[in-house]
Order: sequence, then C-alpha cells, then structure tokens
Amino acid sequence: MDYFKYIYFIWGLLNLAVIPRTFCEMYTSLLNVKQAIAVERKLISYLGTYINNELERLEDVKKFYAKVSDLHQHVYDEPSTTMANPLLAFTLIKRLQSEWMNVVYSNEAQENTQALRSSYTEEEGRLPKLEDLQGAATGLMRLQDVYALQVGSLVQGRFQRITSSGKPIDIYMPTISIPLSGDDCFLVGKVAYEQEDYYHSVQWLEESVRLFRGTGGDWSPENAGTLEDALDHLAFSHFKTGNVSYALSLSQELLHHDPMNGRVLLNVEKYEKLLISPPLPMNGDGLRRPNTTYLRTRNTYERLCQTQGTQPNHYKNPRLFCDYFTNGNPGLLLQPIRREVLSLQPYVVLYHNFITDSEAEKIKLLAQPGLQRSVVASGEKQATAEYRVSKSAWLKDTVHPIVGQLDQRISKLTGLNAHPPYGEYLQVVNYGIGGHYEPHFDHATSASSPLFKLKTGNRVATFMIYLSSVEAGGSTAFIYADFSIPVVKNGAIFWWNLHRNGQGDGDTLHAGCPVLVGDKWVANKWIHEHGQEFLRRCSRDPEE
Repeated sequence: MDYFKYIYFIWGLLNLAVIPRTFCEMYTSLLNVKQAIAVERKLISYLGTYINNELERLEDVKKFYAKVSDLHQHVYDEPSTTMANPLLAFTLIKRLQSEWMNVVYSNEAQENTQALRSSYTEEEGRLPKLEDLQGAATGLMRLQDVYALQVGSLVQGRFQRITSSGKPIDIYMPTISIPLSGDDCFLVGKVAYEQEDYYHSVQWLEESVRLFRGTGGDWSPENAGTLEDALDHLAFSHFKTGNVSYALSLSQELLHHDPMNGRVLLNVEKYEKLLISPPLPMNGDGLRRPNTTYLRTRNTYERLCQTQGTQPNHYKNPRLFCDYFTNGNPGLLLQPIRREVLSLQPYVVLYHNFITDSEAEKIKLLAQPGLQRSVVASGEKQATAEYRVSKSAWLKDTVHPIVGQLDQRISKLTGLNAHPPYGEYLQVVNYGIGGHYEPHFDHATSASSPLFKLKTGNRVATFMIYLSSVEAGGSTAFIYADFSIPVVKNGAIFWWNLHRNGQGDGDTLHAGCPVLVGDKWVANKWIHEHGQEFLRRCSRDPEE
C-alpha cells in the first residue's frame, strides 16, 4: 500500500467507511424518508389482514349472538313448556357450560393481535426512532425560523409568511397539501418544550389546543397526546415566558377535564399568589427566539435564504458576465460549457449543464449504499452537529468510470489537478427534513484540522455539482459577499477557498440553506494545494 493510499485508508476509518444500508437517523436524508414509504405499505397490508381476521371473528360472534337471541325470542317464550323437551334442555345446558365460555374466553382475538404485533416487530428495525421524530420536528421549526413561516399556515399545509405590510404571502404553493392534526402539533411543541425552547413550544401547542378543542377533545387510538396534555404543556410554557395570567386560565381549563390533578391544583394556587402579590422579576422574557452560540451571522444568513437567489442589485454589477468557456483546453473546444460569473470577490462561477441527467442519477445510485450522517471538524476529530443535517457518502474514482470522468472534466474546466490524492474523493450529499449546513468555510481554519491528515495541504478550491432540483429552498448563500445561488439542476459552482498566498479567503463563508420542499442532492469535489504548484502559481504580491 503506497503512502497516499494509506492516508486515504486512515481517512476512511475516520468517517468514510461504506456500511450496509441502514435507516438510522432517517430524518437526515430524504432518501431514507422515501424508503420508509415502502415500510408503511407493508404495515398497511398487515393491518388489513388483521382487520379482515377480526371481521371474520366478529361475524362468528354475531352469528352466535343472533342464534341465541332468536331462541329467546321464539323458543324460550314459554320456559316450562320448552324445557319439557330434553333436546332443548340439553342444548341450553351445553351452551351455558361450553359455548358461552368458548366465545368469552376465545384466544382468536389475542392470536389476531399477536400476529399483527409479530408482523410489526419484523419491520421495527426499519422504522423511525424517537430521534427521527425529534429531528423531523426540529427540522419543521428550523424551516419556520429561517423562512419566517407562520405556524398557523403550516398547520393548514401552506407555506406562508407575513410581509412588512402585515399581509400573508405564499412563498410556495404545494401541489399536495396535508393539514396537521392536534396530535401532530402537540409532538412538535413537546420537542421544543423538552428542550426548554418555549418560543416554539407556545406557538405549536397553541395550535394543538385549538385543534383538539375543535374535535371536542375526542381521542383517537393513534394519538400520543390529548387536549389535557396539550393544555398542561402550554400552560407551563406560558408561565416560563412570563404570561402567568394565561398560564392560570389554561390550568383552570385543564382542571375542568381533570379536577383531581394534584400537580395542576398546586400550579393554580402558585399562579394565583403570583398575580396578587407585588410583581417580581420573572425568568421568562416573553416570546423571544432562542439565541445561538455558533451562528453570529443569523440575520444575513436567513435573509439570503429567504431571497432564494434573487439579489438584483448584486447581479447588476457590469463586471459580471456569461460566456461559453473552454479554459483553453482542446477537449472543450468543440463543446464549450456555459459559464456564468456570479461574483468577483470571492470569485464564484456557475457552470450550466456540467453533468447530464443520466450521470447525476448514476452518481446518486452509486452513493446510496454508503450514505452516513454528515460530520464536521471538531478539533482533531470529526463529529455530527445540528448545524449540518444531511447524509453523505464518498466515491472513489475506481468505483465506476463515471467518477474518474467527472474528475477529468473538473480538471479541464478549472485547470487544476482534481485527481486523488490532490483532490479528495467525490462526496455525495443528500439532505433531510429541513436539511441544511449553516455558515462555514470549506478550507481548514485550524492547524489541528483532520483535513491535514491527508498531507496534501489545505482545500484550495471547491467544485460543487447539483445532482437534483428542488421545489423551494436549498440555496447556497455566501454570507459576507451578500448573495445566494439557487439550486440549478445539473449545474456546478466553483470558487477559490484560498488566496494565492495560501491564506483562507474570509469572503467564502457560505451556507447550504434549509431545503423547504424537495430532495436535494449535491456532489462536492475539494481540490487541495499540493499538486497545483505549477497550475495556480503564487503571486509576486505576498498579500494577494
């Protein structure tokens, strides 16, 4: 094993290993969510079998009921005369001693239930876990925040936000709209509640209470929550945000449904004392969105995500242009590529139709078995993080000729050596529910970064290929450069991460905006410094 193969072997042990297909962390990849549809189809079939078996069982019970009822209506109306017949007397005794016992203590219902449970258990390993439900709920709240969506509209299956004039506008009109139930909203609110995020818990639990009230508080067997549960969580959420009077009102409503709840009785007493005593400083600070410790550019990031690539002032720059590009390479003379220069500082270009539909589908297919939760640098190691929600896989150029062909095409366009070890293996990424990657640099910003384990220097450039389209969201936002790029199917964007002097370009801080609607796939090719010495030379100006 030569040196560079050894280094990539170690890199693979860190985070690139291909493992059998798994449904763990389903919410981080829309591919896994789609695969779950097939699992539910099986469960529907199992439930249908259970219902049919139960209907047959109940039909038998109904026949017994009809037989006995008929005897009492037409035969046993004169007991003294009827019981003179020994055959009728025998059948009565036999029914009471045997038949009724067989009906009442029949194991058939239990057997039907056990068969359903056994079938469910067979599929249990492919079902979402609690962390998937929590991750999906967090994804909805992320979309709510980044795109300023109204919870009331989301509950109705619509994607709306309020304009500065106070009017709601649809930022996306889905072809299929499914409203959420009171239990759906309760579970989202409960996730926020358990994270002590009362800003979100109040909004979602308000909708839950409203919807539960609308059904008269009726409970359905598939529900995890009830009106009482929603009132309980909502009351405490309002208390924590300083709204004691409303917390009291909700608690009193809860007592109408559960008058002997000792904990709620104590809460009511506590709230009443707080309201009549002199006002004290409250821990709650109203409905304020939680702060983040790692996202200092949140306002700019969210504004760029909301514009979804429409920044007319940015693109009015007369120095930006489009052309048919060959990079002076003979291989592109007869088939130049459409280039769109999006920014000069940092230098960012979009290559249209870089990849074909069939190539994109093949890359996605090759990546599927190896998809794992995406990681970020964490000191000298790598770890998952909530600010990057996706799954990724790494494809060697030996896995299929198409991967090596893409490396060659990238080299022609960029004039750089994109082949391993000077370019990393192709990373294929699939985003999940509200999948995103908050502002970050592609190049290493610390000498302890695991990137340097490759011994090929820092990431000098990024080449990102869009393997799919999305209906809404998912833009690539350059924070300090103040523009964003929408997803362009089969297109690719390229930018320099380092200045010619090897220093990182701070203007390349960028983010993958949350996918609002759609299945986003990208492929990243990171090109390193080593191997480019005579392809991207240093400048005479040490500051350049």
